[in-house]
Amino acid sequence: MVARTNDRARTGPARVFAVVNQKGGVGKSTTAVNLSAALGEAGQKILLVDLDPQGNATSGFGLNKNQRELCVYDALLGDTSIETIIEPVESPGVFVVPATIQLAGAEIELVSAMSRETRLKTIMAPVLDDFDFVIIDCPPSLGLLTINALTTADGLIIPIQCEYYALEGLSKLLDSIRLVKTHLNPALEVFGVVMTMFDSRTRLAGQVVDEVRDFFETEVFATLIPRTVRLSEAPSFGQPVTIYDPNGKGAIAYRSLAKEVMDRV
Repeated sequence: MVARTNDRARTGPARVFAVVNQKGGVGKSTTAVNLSAALGEAGQKILLVDLDPQGNATSGFGLNKNQRELCVYDALLGDTSIETIIEPVESPGVFVVPATIQLAGAEIELVSAMSRETRLKTIMAPVLDDFDFVIIDCPPSLGLLTINALTTADGLIIPIQCEYYALEGLSKLLDSIRLVKTHLNPALEVFGVVMTMFDSRTRLAGQVVDEVRDFFETEVFATLIPRTVRLSEAPSFGQPVTIYDPNGKGAIAYRSLAKEVMDRV
């Protein structure tokens, strides 16, 4: 088991959130990394599970995804326990289950696997009591890896970029959520929608926010994640923006989002 870092009273196992959108380039990994970092900074104990074969959340915390002996694949489809894969990172309170390109084969291998939709839920169960939040970074698809995340999660955080066609393809995601809710995870809900890449200088950004709020109503977080150079640069330095640019607009926004998440919980 991962050792606890403090003696705070707990009310139960970790709340599990999957950061999901089958559309690429919406700030999904950016949100998973920086929300995890901001929650950890706020005194929470966080486990970030990188379920994307691209491994962006892994490298976003400075872990070398090309030099790993074990990753989440070995727990999903092997005999490795999840506890042995969890790694601490520089960001306070944050631990990571890394991904490597090996995970790319998991979609095919899971097709013929027993309990293929619930593998992640099974391997995560032993560590839930050790954390306050588990954040799962999903791949940009609606394959079996994402289905595993939806089956494991208590709630979903959906990043949507403030650009044209922001709602394009979301009907497929919502259909998948309904199917998982009906057949695999009756408690699954959309916990929140986060607007990313917001540019206050353009009228379009405001129009997109209004459109998404009309569609999702109260599920949309008040915090808007800005489009900033420093936020884009941080992953290349293997740091969340809360460390790379702690006083910048991106860090301030993700701290605000973390507060909203904690308040909703």
